[in-house]
Amino acid sequence: MTSEQSGSAAAARDPFGTAGRRKQGAARLSVFSNTALTSFKLVTFVVTGSVSILSEALHSGLDLVAAVMAYAAVRKSRYPADADHQFGHGKFESLSGVAEGALIMVAVVMIGWSAFDRLLTHHPAVAHPGLGVIVMGISAVVNVFVSRMLFRVSRATDSIALEADAWHLRTDVWTSVGVLVGMAAIAVARLAGVHVLDILDPLIALGVAVVIAKAAWDIMARSWDHLVDRSLPAEEVSMIEGLLRKHYPDLVGYHRLRTRKAGSQRYIDLHLLVSGDESVADAHFLCDHLENELKSMLPEAEVLIHVEPKGSDD
Repeated sequence: MTSEQSGSAAAARDPFGTAGRRKQGAARLSVFSNTALTSFKLVTFVVTGSVSILSEALHSGLDLVAAVMAYAAVRKSRYPADADHQFGHGKFESLSGVAEGALIMVAVVMIGWSAFDRLLTHHPAVAHPGLGVIVMGISAVVNVFVSRMLFRVSRATDSIALEADAWHLRTDVWTSVGVLVGMAAIAVARLAGVHVLDILDPLIALGVAVVIAKAAWDIMARSWDHLVDRSLPAEEVSMIEGLLRKHYPDLVGYHRLRTRKAGSQRYIDLHLLVSGDESVADAHFLCDHLENELKSMLPEAEVLIHVEPKGSDD
């Protein structure tokens, strides 16, 4: 059995692997934390009537949906190639990133609508702003720890789905702190008998909408690049070209270098020019060597090299 066959057999027995299990564990923790925080914030909104806390509850609710999608995506993306998906399942992560960004945009519209309604029409004043301070503080602390973990795992496993989820929670940290500051200002003003600062509630909600809209746009753009087979980043292409040049004069040259990415999987193919006197065995050895170096340099890379003798037609 060849090394490639052995690797395929191992992948079939354990399609998730260490990286896959690590990604699933991180996504599962995100689902649990978002479930708790969404419930907590909804109860707080019912008690306080605060539109900024409602915006945070909607934000966390969509974070929960996104976390479930991320969990499903990282689980599916780890399955090996099959008859229906011959290039693997990596794009499930990219698709999840686009969908998660779109969900955040839905939250932006809902938050904006609620905030403008509160600004333009009369609503009861915010009740128990001190409770809002406590809840937002807890939310910020929890999401700081969970988002850090997600960022760490996403970098280690190159997961666009987990990175999208991490950015969701990081924006939740920022917006929770903003709502906390607003609730604290309203609470302090109430102690002084001043109610004019209640307008901070819808204004902060609008600020929340702007911040999360920017994060949503960024992650959608990156995920979309994967779906439309945009080439690898310029620095990674430069690394590939540098590695190939390092092997001159073992190879005469190369052309038709193409790259793309699907989730954490990279795809590289190129035409390699070798001397016409090169034996098939030597050319095969060179290709194996280059493939191993590329895979070592760029994790989870699938490499396809087409060998051409010097002077053949391109």
